Amino acid sequence: MLKHIRIFFLILSFSLAGATGRGANLSITARLDSVNVLMGNLNTLHLEVVENVGTQGRLNIFQEIDRARGYAALCGDSVELSTSYKIDTLELGSGKVQLNYSIPVQAFDSGTYTLPRFVYYAGRDSAMSNSLTFNVYPVDVTAEDPIAGFAPVVGPDGSRFYDWLPDWLLDFWWIWLVIFLAICAFLYGMKNFKRQTLPFISPKVLPKPWEIALGSLQRLKTRKLWEQGMEKEYFTELTDILRVYLFERFGINAMEMTTKQIMDKIYDSDLRAKKDYVKQILNVADFVKFAKVRPLPADSIAAYDNAVKFVEETIPSESVGEGLEQTQEGGDE
Repeated sequence: MLKHIRIFFLILSFSLAGATGRGANLSITARLDSVNVLMGNLNTLHLEVVENVGTQGRLNIFQEIDRARGYAALCGDSVELSTSYKIDTLELGSGKVQLNYSIPVQAFDSGTYTLPRFVYYAGRDSAMSNSLTFNVYPVDVTAEDPIAGFAPVVGPDGSRFYDWLPDWLLDFWWIWLVIFLAICAFLYGMKNFKRQTLPFISPKVLPKPWEIALGSLQRLKTRKLWEQGMEKEYFTELTDILRVYLFERFGINAMEMTTKQIMDKIYDSDLRAKKDYVKQILNVADFVKFAKVRPLPADSIAAYDNAVKFVEETIPSESVGEGLEQTQEGGDE
């Protein structure tokens, strides 16, 4: 019995030593040149990564950079990290190397911002940096303040109110007057012509928000995206249909909101009873689009069914028949 206990503690010691060794192989530290900056001025984010020599690692933030724009947006697009960053390598000895990232940072709106904790991946290991907070102060100027280095604009002496008009307009003013009167006469004649001779013309009836949503859902279903392994495209289009419907039907600007903001808005509205439909769709979509999780077929089917139920159950009572009829027509197409 004593022998077995010794063997158990020996195995436990080796396991703890191995785990400690792996954790010590990788670390990342973040700091800023200054925690107080003027709006629009450049600041520098320094990320110091310590890893084993020969390790091929990567920072998570640079996977989200829009290469076309040249920066990555943080803190609700208020803070920008430039792609024009520098990396210096420092040999530490004992098989260790330090990577020093210098990343330009700018903010164009005043306030206090907390940067996310940056993650560095190296094989199966990962390390997370400390969190950083900095203050951005506005530029203390008004619209009437002169621009430094430039004299104010001086008007000509004895200027008249029409001096700002171009010469070609003044020289041929009578031509432009004739053209303007002709356009007015044409528009007036067209208005009276339609009123007198075409009384049967009625204004074009635009489709209702629920008709558009149900038709879009039917077309999405026929494309069979998730069945072909295109779950991200499927949930992106599904949530876009839902967000547009929330805006067009209830005035909720969902296209500009996060999932939490949308759910808070629904909790505070008459849609509270339908919250579970929207919550299931958005939660699964977030896992697929941001965590790159592949959902189960049942989750994809449930998300579609919940979207259809949400639209159908929020159609005004006097338009229920019209909405269902529109869905059938979309399916026939």
